Amino acid sequence: YTSNEDCPCVFIRRSQDGFCIISVYVDDLNIIGTPEDIEEASSYLMSEFEMKDLGKTKFCLGLQLEHSPAGILVHQSAYTQKVLERFRFDKSYPSKTLMIRSLQQDKDPFRPKEEGEEILGPEFPYLSAVGALMYLANCTRPDIAFAVNLLARYSSEPTIRHWKGIKDIFRYLQGTKDLGLFYRRNQDLSVVGYADAGYLSDPHTSKSQTGYVFLCGGTAVSWKSSKQSLVTTSTNHSEIIALYEASRECVWLRRMMATSR
Repeated sequence: YTSNEDCPCVFIRRSQDGFCIISVYVDDLNIIGTPEDIEEASSYLMSEFEMKDLGKTKFCLGLQLEHSPAGILVHQSAYTQKVLERFRFDKSYPSKTLMIRSLQQDKDPFRPKEEGEEILGPEFPYLSAVGALMYLANCTRPDIAFAVNLLARYSSEPTIRHWKGIKDIFRYLQGTKDLGLFYRRNQDLSVVGYADAGYLSDPHTSKSQTGYVFLCGGTAVSWKSSKQSLVTTSTNHSEIIALYEASRECVWLRRMMATSR
């Protein structure tokens, strides 16, 4: 086996008629490859270490994998349910809208703290909620990435308005907890990427927003929504920065796919 240069926890071995890829996370292994090579790798590992073969991966690091003849669905419905129960939104009324921005500035949950506004007390688990939502946004829910990124900016001084925005996301998840990413079988594995920028999306700091997504077989495999670190002077300037960030991710994805084939 050879370690992947871009991701050292991935090991690849090619045989005459197939291949085997082993990904390692602490003491958990996921093995992908042709049936004969998987059986050979599994038998050898079990002869060297105390381990169990749990069959097809159905649950890993909070991600659920459902296998079907048409493809594989990756989702986090169980994790989402636990998060909703943890923050007592498991019985809340579901919302069809992810972001509800108010025309009244004093009620808009996506504006920074205003002078005179009181910061949330320790009884409001704002940081814990943002962390739980970020794991969802980074793994299987690109639809909430932008809203979570906006609310994460106010983690140091959250107010009741920002907590209202967190509750809106929880209510949205209550009605969409079973959404995920479906990867069809026998699809074209060409990677297609899209990048864009929101010029001056944060007028208080004069900074723009970077957004990109890469699709493989028509399904998202990588995405990002974040505030740019530089103050741009034009729409063109902000889009160049977004394109640069997307290009870096594109290079990594292409190298990963090239070494895995």
